[in-house]
This record gives sequence, C-alpha cells and structure tokens, in this order.
Amino acid sequence: MANQGRRPAKRAGRGSPVRRNKAAPAERYPPQKPKKKTGSVVFDAPQPEPEAPRTFRLGAVPGATPGRWIDAWKQRMPHVPLDLVPVDPATQRSALDEVDAALVRLPLADDSLHIIPLYDEVPVVVAAADSHLMAAEELTAADLEGEVLIGLTDDVLGPLDLPGTTAARFAPLATEDAIATAASGTGIVIVPMSLARLHHRKDADHRVLAGGPVSTVALAWPRERTTPDVETFVGIVRGRTANSSR
Repeated sequence: MANQGRRPAKRAGRGSPVRRNKAAPAERYPPQKPKKKTGSVVFDAPQPEPEAPRTFRLGAVPGATPGRWIDAWKQRMPHVPLDLVPVDPATQRSALDEVDAALVRLPLADDSLHIIPLYDEVPVVVAAADSHLMAAEELTAADLEGEVLIGLTDDVLGPLDLPGTTAARFAPLATEDAIATAASGTGIVIVPMSLARLHHRKDADHRVLAGGPVSTVALAWPRERTTPDVETFVGIVRGRTANSSR
C-alpha cells in the first residue's frame, strides 16, 4: 500500500499549550523604588554655648545726649541691657576704668585710650530772662563788657578771654547753682548749650556767644578693652547698620 509506513502528521489540539517567550529578568523582577528619605534628629550634635549674661555700661558727662544711640542699642542688642552711668568731667579719665565706654569732653590726652570726636557744642551766655543781653539773637565778646562773670567749679570750656568782664567776688559755683545765681541778675554764666538746656529755668535764658570756645564731645574707651560690645556701640555711633562690615 502506498501510504503504508508513513507516520501520520500531528495536529495541534485545542488543549495543547502555546509556548510563550520567557520574560527578561528585569521584567520578571523589576527594581524596587528607592525609599523616601525621612529627616532624622541628631541628638548628639554640639549645641552653641549661650552667651554669658552681661550689661553694657556707658558713661556720659552732663549735657551729653546719647538717647538715639541707646535706642538703637536696645533694638540691635536686646539681650544685653545698657546701664547709663553719670560721669563727672573732672574725673572722666578715672571713670573710664569703671565703664565699657563713655561720652567725654575733650581735651582728654591719653595714649591708652581710643578717642572718637563726635560733635562740637557752641558756648552760650546764660543770664536773667529780663536781662538786656537777651534782646539780641546772638552775642559777641564786646557785648559782655561790664558784665560780672560767675566762675564754675565744673567748668568745661577752660579760661575765657573776655576783656571788659569782671570776675564775681564770690567763690566759683557748680553749673546748676551758677545758673540759678545768674537768673537772679547777679551776673552771667558761659557754658556749652547742652548744659544751659540741662539746667533750664523759667527765670533764665541764653544766647549763643559768637566766636567763643567750643566743647567737643567724644566717645572714649581703654584700648585694651575693645570688646565686641564696644565695637557694636562704636558702629551704632558711626551710623553703621547691623549688616555693615567693620
């Protein structure tokens, strides 16, 4: 027979499995997504040392006006209280050993100090409010001829060259007492304008003395005690902001 010995061809049945391609390893085992990093607290990190409690001591001679600088200090250094210490001009050098810095009156010659001149004060003539001298807006040395000049125990202007004036026959007085005496009509007092305003009275008035000696107010402190607090106050006085470089 012609077909004898032939092997019948296989036919794929309905139940026969269909061979599929094997998935690549990356598809069968996809890489895991990286875990999100969470913030951690490091408990052993070094902590900054707190600043030691302290007070900035600022000296000031009578008549000095540090108010605006003190206000700026309070805003910039609220954690460091400022203590304003009155300073007698006669002992201002020794007072600098007890404060961080001070507003003083020049001259003050000492190589151990840093001294920054700040402003000049004009001199004024203080007399009774009804004195004929108060009729002028400004006075000269010639206008004072014949006047009695009251001496001061706390004088800051030094010797005055006022020909024609007469020295009072009584002992020199402190500025406040001298102005009170001048208000009575006994004589005149010559002081920086700030002191006339400091000891202002209703029965006394003052006029600028043109060409008279000025009084320079300065900031001073010992060179060996130039601390960060002193440098901060110097920056405030010079108008530097908190972000300005020194």
